[in-house]
Amino acid sequence: MKKVLIIVSNANAIGPNNRRTGIFLPEVAHPYAEFDAVNYQIDFASLTGDTPYLDALNLADDPQNLAFLTGKGWAAMQKAVKLSDVDVSAYDAIFVPGGLAPMVDMPENPLLKQVIKETYERQAVVGAVCHGPVSLLNVKLSDGSFIVNGKNIASFTDEEEENYAKTDVPFFLQTALTNQGAIFHAAAPWSANSIADGNIVTGQNPASAKGVAEKMITILEKQ
Repeated sequence: MKKVLIIVSNANAIGPNNRRTGIFLPEVAHPYAEFDAVNYQIDFASLTGDTPYLDALNLADDPQNLAFLTGKGWAAMQKAVKLSDVDVSAYDAIFVPGGLAPMVDMPENPLLKQVIKETYERQAVVGAVCHGPVSLLNVKLSDGSFIVNGKNIASFTDEEEENYAKTDVPFFLQTALTNQGAIFHAAAPWSANSIADGNIVTGQNPASAKGVAEKMITILEKQ
């Protein structure tokens, strides 16, 4: 059985106006459904070990979102263990969902950066969607290079952020990733766009979450 660790933010507010935030529901619910459908073991970890927050609960009428909320997904996420207490080397893949929350506590977190570096370098799969790829920012590999340097990457775009949360976020994610050498792939705003480069899989926005999980599964099934 393949094992996937979903690493979530603990933030619940962002920006000068304390905009309420959390993990964007479909960005965790849709991948969870894909991993569950192929009978992977799915565990949750958060940076602090406190109960994570969910955003976009207004989308609960979506079947997979509702199944996550009323089934075992949200129950498991509420019991997310502290990342420092997890042996991440036991997992075949890690996945970081978005929402604005990761922009608060994931750009610089030293343990998260170490976990992503080690997961990538042992050829396990690293996946992230929307604002989740902020977890890849500032990750340096053993050779000193940024993990995203020269990699094909997607994330929430500057164009999307302009009309969503430009006054709340500390920086634009597309620009930050590009500045560290990412080969950035942007599709039309809010359209599905996921991309795999080696064992890194990233996606642009909520519509891309399912595709990220599907591409991760394709890689995992070949290993």
